[in-house]
Amino acid sequence: MPRRSALRFEVFGTVQGVGFRPFVHRLATGLGLDGWAANTAGHVRGEIAGPPDAVREFTVRLRTGAPALARVRQVRVTSVRGRMPPPASGFGIRHSDPVRAGTGGGREIPPDAALCAACLGELLDPADRRFRYPFIACSDCGPRATVIVGLPYDRVRTTMRRFPLCAACAAEYGDPADRRFHAEALACPGCGPQLSWSAPGGTDALSGEEALGGEDGLNGEEALRAAVKTVESGGIVALKGLGGYQLVCDAFDQGSVAALRARKHRPAKPFAVMVQDIAWARKLARISETERAVLESATAPVVLLAARSSALAPAVAPGSGRVGVLLPTTGLHHLLIRELTRPPVVTSGNLADEPIATDDAAARRALAGVADGFLGHDRPIRARYDDSVVQTAGRRVLTIRRARGLAPASLPLPVAAPVPLAGAGAQLKHTFTLADGERAQLSPHGGDLADATTLDAFTHAYDDLVRLTGITPRAVAHDRHPGYLSTQWARTQPWPRIAVQHHHAHLAACAAEHGLRTPFTGVAYDGLGLGDDGTLWGGEVLVADLTGYRRVGRFATAPLPGGEAAVRHPWRMALGYLHGTEMLGSPRPYPWLTRCFNERLDPSEAAVVRSMVARGINAPRASSAGRLFDAVASVLGLADSVSYESEAAAALEEAAGTGHALPLAHRLVLVDGVWVYDPGPTLIDLLARQYDGERVPALAAAFHVTLAVVTAELVARAVAEGAPRTVCLAGGCFVNRRLLAETSRRLRAEGLRVLFARSVPVGDGGISYGQAAVAAARLAKG
Repeated sequence: MPRRSALRFEVFGTVQGVGFRPFVHRLATGLGLDGWAANTAGHVRGEIAGPPDAVREFTVRLRTGAPALARVRQVRVTSVRGRMPPPASGFGIRHSDPVRAGTGGGREIPPDAALCAACLGELLDPADRRFRYPFIACSDCGPRATVIVGLPYDRVRTTMRRFPLCAACAAEYGDPADRRFHAEALACPGCGPQLSWSAPGGTDALSGEEALGGEDGLNGEEALRAAVKTVESGGIVALKGLGGYQLVCDAFDQGSVAALRARKHRPAKPFAVMVQDIAWARKLARISETERAVLESATAPVVLLAARSSALAPAVAPGSGRVGVLLPTTGLHHLLIRELTRPPVVTSGNLADEPIATDDAAARRALAGVADGFLGHDRPIRARYDDSVVQTAGRRVLTIRRARGLAPASLPLPVAAPVPLAGAGAQLKHTFTLADGERAQLSPHGGDLADATTLDAFTHAYDDLVRLTGITPRAVAHDRHPGYLSTQWARTQPWPRIAVQHHHAHLAACAAEHGLRTPFTGVAYDGLGLGDDGTLWGGEVLVADLTGYRRVGRFATAPLPGGEAAVRHPWRMALGYLHGTEMLGSPRPYPWLTRCFNERLDPSEAAVVRSMVARGINAPRASSAGRLFDAVASVLGLADSVSYESEAAAALEEAAGTGHALPLAHRLVLVDGVWVYDPGPTLIDLLARQYDGERVPALAAAFHVTLAVVTAELVARAVAEGAPRTVCLAGGCFVNRRLLAETSRRLRAEGLRVLFARSVPVGDGGISYGQAAVAAARLAKG
């Protein structure tokens, strides 16, 4: 009898819901091996037996030949003791072991994947039995995180369990040669979810006119046609997407987009536009090869692109030279986009500052005054996922919002967490993180954590991810700010609590993504975060590692007149800087320099704010780069009031463009052993050049160049005094591509190694991951 060897294997990582068992089946049968594979706990296990050379080849290709959606972290191989799989018994896929299913931690949840090319071909093929079926999917694409009810990942533990397979689908599901072999989201028109349409009826909540949308009770193709008719008639449709409802209207119809803004209470923040294909995308924007690859990837995020002159409604992205573009992600999106004559706006189905609607009844209540009709279906949404948002910097892809397609794929922890733990996150752009051992799982973007409704959405998402991953925290890391709802939630938990300073968490997120265990120099620029001295920080240079930090550089402080009101009204911030910047030896601007700015303001309101600044009443001080951006934007007349947090800074970046500019005056001062940037000379020079007739774009560009020069000088002084030569850039200000590029270039010119986050959001969406990395390192250090 020919010699045989046998091995038991376990594969860890993102290996469930990504076609890994079918891959193992094809690999083993192709090599003539006997055995079996099964999902269990959070990984795949099995046994193989056969000729020794074939067994060795199997173990090599198990690591290197995995499906595109899989992420293999570790392969464990041990010899089989006892009875090995019999010769010529073949290779099979076993049902998941229910006894082992609830054990262990760190189970990885696969993100949703956009429709693959093979499924799209079938969707558009009149001869295929899934022709025009909106819920088409296979082992390589379709819903994952939004339908998983539990692990191991089998159909009975997804929301598809309510749709029993028909004979044809069951045959595909059981055929090892079929692309839908063990595809848990498998469905067809005969056995799967179905479209439905209904209209709110009555009169439009705003105009009083008869609501659009047609008849209630339509299904299938009739439902789709009703939605198309509504959009093309100037209406707004609430569409049930993968991770929540979306609002859809004609992106070329100014009236429709303006109505969406009014009803959604979102006056200025840009909307995304969905296009059929790259050819359509090129009509709207200039696209690099890197951007094209991201658009067409299985992640299918919204990609921020340089807009071309087009017929898009101005209200889509008011005042911006960029447009967010995404390709269709599901069969339903593909069908809708092909029926419409023009690309639509596709945005989250919620009112401003509220969670995205996922439940059908809740969606109808929340969106009754927004949508003219509802295009729904009968497959439940298990978890709330907004669209991911990315941008490129050269050939690098930078994550702005980590959600559908990206989350909750795991991230590395350079220092393994000795106990399971949670990072509670910040307040804005909220996420949370679960960590155990060497892996961390960052939740999808949850919006701003502002009230009881958003807190409830957070706690539900947290409970769900804890149950799915098997990570039951025994410690929690949180921000120092006592007013954050995330901090208040952390303080109710029965475990040890680890307070992590806001900007240290920003920098730790960058360092952890890049695997840094050694000290680094960190530049953290953002809006506001509570410092360890009780003041508000936001323009910081720290020497840090994952366990601690010391402050070696900062921006000068300025008052925030009215506190939160200064964030909403940048003209207040401008007065704070012009009249109350920390005294470091620079004079205040001469009145004739500020006359043009002051004449724009309401005299009585301005007098009150100046009094607040002079007397220090309700005017907390902050060393914030983000608030300095706001002040300069207001001085240049770009934004006196804003409706979302980074609106003024975005306007300043837009005005700056890419043109060459000479830096403004600037000054560094040593205060108590810390180098401090004094913005007084910068603002005086800005006002003087404005007075002399220099145009706003040149001044906006000059301000960006100045901050890059200042940053390079602050870091150079720190390095000269012994700071590490690896520099991490973090914080929401570095979403600004010009600031990131100018700063990186100058630091690299000094021979420094420069790192910034790519997979982790550079803004507050990455805070929870940084908190988890810090907590893990501190706990490991004891």
